[in-house]
Amino acid sequence: MTKTHIATPEQFLTSGKYINVEHDSVQKWVIGLPETNITERVVALYYRIRDQIRYNPYTFVEGEATLYASFAADRGDLSRDVSEGAYCIPKAALMVAACRAIGVPARLGLANVRNHLSSQKLLDWLGTDLFVMHGYAEVYLNERWVKCTPVFNKDLCEKFGVVPLEFDGTSDSVFHSHTQDGSKHMEYVKDHGTFEDVPATLILNAVRSTYPHIDVGQSTVNQLPHYASLESDVEVS
Repeated sequence: MTKTHIATPEQFLTSGKYINVEHDSVQKWVIGLPETNITERVVALYYRIRDQIRYNPYTFVEGEATLYASFAADRGDLSRDVSEGAYCIPKAALMVAACRAIGVPARLGLANVRNHLSSQKLLDWLGTDLFVMHGYAEVYLNERWVKCTPVFNKDLCEKFGVVPLEFDGTSDSVFHSHTQDGSKHMEYVKDHGTFEDVPATLILNAVRSTYPHIDVGQSTVNQLPHYASLESDVEVS
């Protein structure tokens, strides 16, 4: 008889290749958190990562280097150019790594979605409204797993007329189902489940298969001046 392995929350506390908890850049994100209960510390982390790192989907062209939690951690200075933000996977990976750094089990979730927060320029560049491997985080609080998505910064949401995703540490905070005017927004097409570390091969294969015309890993955002950032797309539209 085959014995089924059941993952315990403690399995999701260690550092990994991409969820690089011990990296100096990641460790800086847990400095100065409120000295209150653990839920409030996790919620504070969520808002730090959501709003202090601009959401920039174009950065995925840089390939595997962007899959590290430390990639997002290094992009968190709002005084830097908006093209130096990060997209959903590294931002979610940073949330996972930072939670682990303060002793809270956390893991990465991935899903395919439609009607993702985007501009027409971004959709034209991708050639589809399907966003594969959208990243979110699951955090173990009060003896249960809770989903959160610290991805779309508040300023960007306001420009798109979307209510920023809030997170209280008790209820799932996963996606924008509607814009402020009631229009349908994001739809989850397929959930790929959760992972202890970032499944780089799975992600890169899916991205290259879905967007074969984009030279992932061979380009940088600086080589795409017309697609520098989603915020720039909105400002010039």
